[in-house]
Amino acid sequence: MRVVAKFGGTSLGSGSRIERAADTVAKAVEDGHEIAIVASAMGSTTDELLDEITFEAEDADRAEIVSMGERTSVRMLKAALRSRGVEATFLEPGSEAWPIITDEYGEVDAEETVRRAQALAAELDHVVPVITGFLAQTIDGKVTTLGRGGSDTTAVMLGKFMDADEVVIVTDVEGVMTGDPRVVEGARNVGHITVDELRNLSFRGAEVVAPSALSYKDEDLDVRVVHYQHGDLLTGGTKIEGQFQNLIDMQDDPLACITVAGRALRNRPGILADLAQALRSEDINIDAVASGMDSVTFYVNEDLAEDAEYILHEQVVDDETLSSVTVESNYAVIRVTGGELPNRPGIILDIVQPVSEAGINIHDLITSATSVAIFVGWDDREQTLEIVQEQTL
Repeated sequence: MRVVAKFGGTSLGSGSRIERAADTVAKAVEDGHEIAIVASAMGSTTDELLDEITFEAEDADRAEIVSMGERTSVRMLKAALRSRGVEATFLEPGSEAWPIITDEYGEVDAEETVRRAQALAAELDHVVPVITGFLAQTIDGKVTTLGRGGSDTTAVMLGKFMDADEVVIVTDVEGVMTGDPRVVEGARNVGHITVDELRNLSFRGAEVVAPSALSYKDEDLDVRVVHYQHGDLLTGGTKIEGQFQNLIDMQDDPLACITVAGRALRNRPGILADLAQALRSEDINIDAVASGMDSVTFYVNEDLAEDAEYILHEQVVDDETLSSVTVESNYAVIRVTGGELPNRPGIILDIVQPVSEAGINIHDLITSATSVAIFVGWDDREQTLEIVQEQTL
């Protein structure tokens, strides 16, 4: 197999951990696998360096300063591999074979990076390259960075461009867990998770794989997350499956919105569950939910609106803090799902403003980490879809 292995800062946080990483790589090489390594700065070196920049510094100078953590890691790991009889070399910005090229703002030059990554891949049967994560350079040699989580991005990008079979993210957790083990008792490893699921978790605080890295994962590239103590690059951990795609979807059937009003609903523990359970008990699927301080709106298939209204009205009658229920019909929803949405400042405005300028009233707007749902009148759906496609594709 051809594997790109990324070792995070924790997995390289001491001399003994670097020894462990070198043992793991040496075993994979001995078993006949082609290995390329991406190394983060040891421990929290990058954060410590950033904390020491207490003066005004240009971006180029900051990049040079923070690069010292990764530059140290690759030298340490390369030396540890050589001591085990593994032919290894380190690559950093300025090296002749350095693969990742960006413009001065850190935007990747895909064509040049692919060319260089493939040249590097052609040498994997002779040598293990140890590559600085997070860092890049311009075509004329200026050091740039790939931003937060950049080492993950380096690894998955190189895995894709080098035609690797698998990218292994070596970190301080045994893959993706069912919950934070520091908070939740009985948290266990998840053997498989989709890119869609993980990106949503990542944008909401799960520090497993940087969301920016997953945009480089394609269907043919396996990505796994393993603990640095595991000792085997090729087994265990969590396998990340699938490919994140940009999608624009329009609901085929009209929706109705059913709004329940009540006093300070947001401060009522369990009220949303009670209302949703009442609908569930009659097999009424909820397409979407929007909430305010004094109201909750459920979107359901228009054919089920009358039944849903009757059920929720019973809840209103039985609960003195609920005031009334009302129904509006004939709505459409256009959903935009895309891995790059969270990385595009102003994307909501870019979508909404042209719709508004076309004289289309937006009834509701519901967002999540990686999606936007726009609710408009049924008669406006085709025009809205066309506008959204123009803005996002």
